[in-house]
Amino acid sequence: MRIIACIKAAPDDADITVGADRTLDFSRAQIKIGSYDLNAVETARQLADEVGGEVIGVSVGGDELANTKLRKDVLSRGLDSLITVPGEPGLDSFQTASALAAVIAELGQVDLVLLGAGSSDRYAQQVGNQLGALLGRPTLNQVNAISVDGGQLRVERVLEDAEQVIGVELPAVLSVTSGINTPRIAGMKDILAAGKKPVSEMSAPVPAGSARVVSLQAPEQVDRRRQIVEGDAADVAQQLAQFLKSL
Repeated sequence: MRIIACIKAAPDDADITVGADRTLDFSRAQIKIGSYDLNAVETARQLADEVGGEVIGVSVGGDELANTKLRKDVLSRGLDSLITVPGEPGLDSFQTASALAAVIAELGQVDLVLLGAGSSDRYAQQVGNQLGALLGRPTLNQVNAISVDGGQLRVERVLEDAEQVIGVELPAVLSVTSGINTPRIAGMKDILAAGKKPVSEMSAPVPAGSARVVSLQAPEQVDRRRQIVEGDAADVAQQLAQFLKSL
């Protein structure tokens, strides 16, 4: 099985500072692979180990992908190789999906494409569905478990009030939840081996952007009202509805 794990390098939100005017300062933020993407990498590695196969990481981004430490980190988590795709900073979801689709199509036979629930910076949760539509493949999000069932996959999805089990024919595009697994922590042997794994660069056409960022600010901080609502479920719901109407 040939599996693609789509990943993105983004600033660590723990290092982002907020100014007095609510602007965000990224100057001290370390760039790393998003935690949701690591769930996709771990899922891909587990499936490849179970049935035999290859796991290729594909990432669209700018200069941050040239960071050797970042490359070694993600390669040590279970990838067999990594493909970087140059792209301007701030690409929107459709631009990213389009670049990924072009690279995946050029790679030839790909049985499964995996993505995280969303990127760690924007968390738009759109790239997976758009990528599946561009590739013309069965596409599902909110995937919480995957197993191989003959020539297809058995996929479990978490819905608001139920769990859905679906048989999915390959090739397919799946976006996994953060609860599907716990990404592995690379050992010294994995880190050393990562330095010998192939990294290549591929170019891809990117369409014009469909969105632009007008401003980026932290939410305005307000004091909590600390209002406590008591009563049975019906009373609480009624009081909450009245409170929301008064805002």
